[in-house]
Amino acid sequence: MNASPELIDFSLSEEQAMIRDVAHDFLAEHSDSAAVRAAMDSEIGFDSTLWTRIGQELGWCGIAIAEADGGLGLSRVALALLLEQMGRRLLCSPFFATVCLGATLLQESAAVDSGAAAKATASSFLPRIASGELTATLALDDGTGATLEAKAEPADGGFRLSGEWRHVPDGAHAELLLLPARLPDGALGLFAIEGTPAGLSRTSLRNLDLTRRVAAVSATDVHVDGSACVAQGDAAVRALSRTRALAGLALAAEQVGGAQQCLDLTVAYVAERKQFGRTIASFQAVKHRCAEMMVRVEAARSAVYGAFHAAAGGLDDEALTLDAACARTFASDAFVFCAREAIQLHGGVGFTWEYDPHLYFKRAQAGSQWFGDASLQREHVAHALLG
Repeated sequence: MNASPELIDFSLSEEQAMIRDVAHDFLAEHSDSAAVRAAMDSEIGFDSTLWTRIGQELGWCGIAIAEADGGLGLSRVALALLLEQMGRRLLCSPFFATVCLGATLLQESAAVDSGAAAKATASSFLPRIASGELTATLALDDGTGATLEAKAEPADGGFRLSGEWRHVPDGAHAELLLLPARLPDGALGLFAIEGTPAGLSRTSLRNLDLTRRVAAVSATDVHVDGSACVAQGDAAVRALSRTRALAGLALAAEQVGGAQQCLDLTVAYVAERKQFGRTIASFQAVKHRCAEMMVRVEAARSAVYGAFHAAAGGLDDEALTLDAACARTFASDAFVFCAREAIQLHGGVGFTWEYDPHLYFKRAQAGSQWFGDASLQREHVAHALLG
């Protein structure tokens, strides 16, 4: 008989509880509804002063970056605690693109590629990301490869990039772009471009979720040095695959926070709203719907933190993809469900601009399509389990 699987202890350490509480209090004060709406209306989509405090004063950008690379060297569980609170407050910032996409790809490229080039590239950028001095992003698709048409041709000791990458998070303003492209032999290459060299353009796109900006990045014969190639071939495929899974987990943590806030906003509203001479929270049907929201939030939180704990302990590529797909499915479904219920249970004001449920609904809908929707995640799970 097989041994029983080892149980995961989800209890937080004193340090992790402090990270969660500091993030909760800080974001409740500086990313409230008024601050989110102001950021949405701004030109760049976030408060640069708040971003400086997050990156340079609080040191959150380096929380999951190794100490050797200028970070704090904490586990990804600590990162998940931050992300949950950010999702709860709809934080408008380059944090997700910089840390969960850009920094993660640099870390994974150095981990899977034994060559000195990937490690040198990571070492040149990660300390600046950890200190909050450099923003970054990654053009990351759903993993099917169907949308990757960009090409990289060897030229003048480096490469010439041509093509377009759409829906790049914070792509209009990120200082470091990490772009995948096909090499002449069909292999995958990953390229790091700092700034906006000649031939590169960025175009902001209208997005359903105004709390998170996306852009189209296009390149026409953009010349980059050979050192700009972070990884290529199998190493690039592995690094991108692991980054996609870890970014999916990060998004799932955000979605849990968003779902929790939908529940909290709804419970507070139904406790005040009166109908037929009593609060609607006293109606059995309303209680049932709130209870269903809570069940989904807690199930998603368990799936997400279980996956984060497992990832922190070390997982191979297949196991990481499976755990991330399961967590994404639970979290995405829970967030969409809770956002819909929040609008319904807020009644006539639920979809008005002045109330916040519609902001969470738009974040839930837009996020559910990132890196592959729930149907694609279930397909990953089925493939892993059934072959």
